[in-house]
Amino acid sequence: MPMRTECKNFESRTYPNGDTVRKCNLDLAPDAPWRCPDDCPKYERRLADVAWTHGSLVVPPTPPEPAGLDDGSAAALLDEAEDILNSVGARIKAEVEAERAASARGGRLKRFFRRRRGG
Repeated sequence: MPMRTECKNFESRTYPNGDTVRKCNLDLAPDAPWRCPDDCPKYERRLADVAWTHGSLVVPPTPPEPAGLDDGSAAALLDEAEDILNSVGARIKAEVEAERAASARGGRLKRFFRRRRGG
């Protein structure tokens, strides 16, 4: 089944450089952005007649399906890529926090040793 753009869990976002993300916000579509599961347990149609102000939902065309979508190899490749990103995420976060801490410490020392002007 193609991606269900009418599902409240579907999201499409186009960035200024032209890249588009089409996904299930619940991460239940292993073949996104091409397909939703036929029997998705969380499919829920968007509310259509509510007193909200909606922007226009302009969903770009679905990209062509890659080879390997039917045999599961595309989903396996995407899972492997996600695992790689998840494995380095904690390390990168620790590096950024260490840089921020070092920068903050350096700032305090500079203030402590700053020369006073005037009297």
